[in-house]
Amino acid sequence: GVHPWQVALFADEAQQAVWGTDPNVRLSSSYAPTGKATITDGGFKLSGKWSFSSGCDHCQWVLLGGLVFNEDGNVVDFRTFMIPRSDYQIIDVWHMVGLAGTGSNDIVVDDVFVPEAFTLSMGETGQCRGPGQAVNTSNLYKLPFHSVFTTTICTPIIGMAYGAYEEHVDMQQKRVRAAYLGEKASLDPFAAVRIARASSDIDAAWALAMNNVREEMALVEKGEEIPLGLRLKVRRDQVLGTQRAIDAI
Repeated sequence: GVHPWQVALFADEAQQAVWGTDPNVRLSSSYAPTGKATITDGGFKLSGKWSFSSGCDHCQWVLLGGLVFNEDGNVVDFRTFMIPRSDYQIIDVWHMVGLAGTGSNDIVVDDVFVPEAFTLSMGETGQCRGPGQAVNTSNLYKLPFHSVFTTTICTPIIGMAYGAYEEHVDMQQKRVRAAYLGEKASLDPFAAVRIARASSDIDAAWALAMNNVREEMALVEKGEEIPLGLRLKVRRDQVLGTQRAIDAI
């Protein structure tokens, strides 16, 4: 769900290639820089193998991380490369018991030319810049990549915890404990304390995650830079928010 946000940071030419005829086009990704790109006229030559590209069998494009090498063999950039389905191969390796439905297969690219417009420098995104901002002027596209992307991973996990909490409270309201002469489970003070602690942890996880994003957005709206300390705080509270949600469940 966050891939369209990232595509909106690419040059307009790339956005039109993805969505020009069908705005419902899906993209998968694998951001680890396991690919190797070399600079060539008008773009890059990319090769490599990437793992865990969830949902790739249902997608027409893929976003891949790769290191860029110059002619002397030195790394000069780390970029995201946007590749159409015709230019990569999906290797069916995801034969799992748990999470089988994610379809996180491998992606292989063999010496494919990628125009520069279909790439995005992680150095630029680290500075909250991208060519797509010329056409997508909303402040949403001026937030740090690593704040937006990881927030979209954290928030559904907290949402699952909220769902589990509601289901549990509803069940406890109806449950009768036979061993205690038909007493309602909801009257157990020890259970009530555990539920209260769990709900407080879920609320804390959500409040911190959302407050951090609001802080970043407020700075963007004022045209100010987002300091490293706040970016680290965003990441910290995503990780700990996920842990709070799991512990609460």
